[in-house]
Amino acid sequence: MLNNIEWGILFVIVNYALFTICYRLFGIKGLYGWIAIAAILANIQVIKTIELLGIVTTLGNTMYVSMYLASDLLNERFGPRVARKAVWFGFFTLIVTTIVMRMAIGFDVAPGVDISQDAQNALQMIFGPLSILLIASLSAYLVSQFLDVRLYKWLRRRFPAPHQLWIRNNGSTMISSFVDTLIFCSIAFLGMYEWSVWIEIFLTTYVLKFLLTAAGTPFLYLARSFKVHEEDVPQLIQPQAAAGEESAAKPTV
Repeated sequence: MLNNIEWGILFVIVNYALFTICYRLFGIKGLYGWIAIAAILANIQVIKTIELLGIVTTLGNTMYVSMYLASDLLNERFGPRVARKAVWFGFFTLIVTTIVMRMAIGFDVAPGVDISQDAQNALQMIFGPLSILLIASLSAYLVSQFLDVRLYKWLRRRFPAPHQLWIRNNGSTMISSFVDTLIFCSIAFLGMYEWSVWIEIFLTTYVLKFLLTAAGTPFLYLARSFKVHEEDVPQLIQPQAAAGEESAAKPTV
């Protein structure tokens, strides 16, 4: 039986491998789909707490960080316009999920069916009344994801070489993750816990995202090496244009 650390390493590898496969199979559409999947799953997983090396944290961080990988890959190959559109798609996915599932909870459960009542209780716990956690999550998502797109574009102008992808990816994501964690923890937990506890939650959450960002970099290099899908070629940006203005091109792929 694997412990939480061993299971967590396997969990990260599987998540990032699936992200890479999703892009390999479906191109831009796959990354849009991945952002939608990750946005939903991260907000479901976050209600479960686990212990890693004596530190209590929530699930959902791996899926959440994978959204940065997706937007950075879109930014790298297709430019910030396509990346921003993906961010809006992820936000729309969260809104749709919230509205539809809250309406689903409103249906009366069939009488005498215990398993149906159990399902209702589970759905109520996950998708119940609009909570401060959801507000914190949506706010942090919008601000940090758009910040990541802008920072990536800025870093690409200063570090445009192909081998400097790790600087663009880690630099933009680690700053954006800091802002994301600050917004989320401030809205969700500030005033709920003592200052020392709040600081501990903030630091441990950010350090975990920091490590997950670094762990995702090799998968980003691998995904960038894939041949671009034919239908995505018109949106591919030229390497020399990547450090400047957005430009669509049809290079040899």
